[in-house]
Amino acid sequence: MDTPSRSSSNGDVEALLKEASAPQTGAASGQSADGMSTRTRLLFYLAAWLIVLLPFLFWWNSWFGRRLSDRQITEYLTDDKHPRHIQQALVQVGERITRQDSAARWYPVLVRLSTYPVEEVRNTDAWVMGQDPSGAGFHEALLKMLQDSSPIVRGNAALSLVRFRDASGRAQIVALLEPVHIVAPFGGHIIDADRPGTAIHQGGIIAKLSYGSEKRTDLRSPISGRIHSLSAAAGASVAAGEEIAVVDPGDEQVWEALRALYIIGRAEDLPAIRPYERESRDIPDRIREQALLADQAIRSRASSEP
Repeated sequence: MDTPSRSSSNGDVEALLKEASAPQTGAASGQSADGMSTRTRLLFYLAAWLIVLLPFLFWWNSWFGRRLSDRQITEYLTDDKHPRHIQQALVQVGERITRQDSAARWYPVLVRLSTYPVEEVRNTDAWVMGQDPSGAGFHEALLKMLQDSSPIVRGNAALSLVRFRDASGRAQIVALLEPVHIVAPFGGHIIDADRPGTAIHQGGIIAKLSYGSEKRTDLRSPISGRIHSLSAAAGASVAAGEEIAVVDPGDEQVWEALRALYIIGRAEDLPAIRPYERESRDIPDRIREQALLADQAIRSRASSEP
């Protein structure tokens, strides 16, 4: 049998020595198989983790369902720098009232918040005070809120007063069934506008108006609902006070108003109720049924009155 020659054996040893002395690559040099260094890979994972974490933290801090302790509720109710904190605390006070948990310690704060400068806070406050008709000062505060500058706050105050067996806000409740007309505060040109049929939230932009010397203002909806019509499209010139759009109220607003009028409605309210009694794909069945019930209850009361 032939044996390997010494020259070939020496060549193998020399090749191994060269391989051992060659510069290391890959994992030994801090790089992965795809050429990414360990430091770069760690930074990439950190960035991906933050992309997931930051939205979660924002959601966690702004989610009204996150349970607050008594101390947190007290702190949030006086956090003037963060009105959403006030709203979150108000919602949880309202939930405690409905569960018949102890919440009376915060009642004086609720009365004070009825005149808070932020509309969303007053709106939530009006709803919360309606959860306990025995709350000290609630009735008087809600009556004053019937004169609020916001139609939604006035409507919520009126709905809450029904729980106090007080029909003082009946006119505001009927107004919740009616469309809202958006007018131009100044003369100018429409530079952008939404489309009829578009769903819109309270405070949502319906159109943008250019006026004066390169000044602009947003025309916003005071209610949540749907844009019924637009009287001025983009590029149109409008005068101060001219109607720009009509917004129909949202289903929840209509539902609550019809429920209240079932209890306190009068015969003169029927013209505002009957448009919701017709069969239409734009009117949900539950709203049409509630409108029919309110109509029937009102006529029954009217027939029994002397």
